[in-house]
Amino acid sequence: MIQVYAAVLAVMSVLTFILYGIDKRRAVRQEWRVPEATLLLCSFLGGGAGALLGMHVFHHKTRKWKFRILVPLFLLLQCALFVFLVRGAFFS
Repeated sequence: MIQVYAAVLAVMSVLTFILYGIDKRRAVRQEWRVPEATLLLCSFLGGGAGALLGMHVFHHKTRKWKFRILVPLFLLLQCALFVFLVRGAFFS
């Protein structure tokens, strides 16, 4: 269970990081953008680390309050769930 969750977090983080990069590039080129709801959903579904990294690497969505609050919150929740799963595996 722990390995599956860790793999989901890793894959979602990489995909979310790439999505933030794509959206930033499209923003600079004034092209069609990735909806904010999609970026936040990917962050929520396990891509919190990739989203936070993407925000800082690409300097993207760092001024929007939704992203400044929700992305770190999602990452914190994902880390807490991971710790809960690890503790459960070692103490059961």
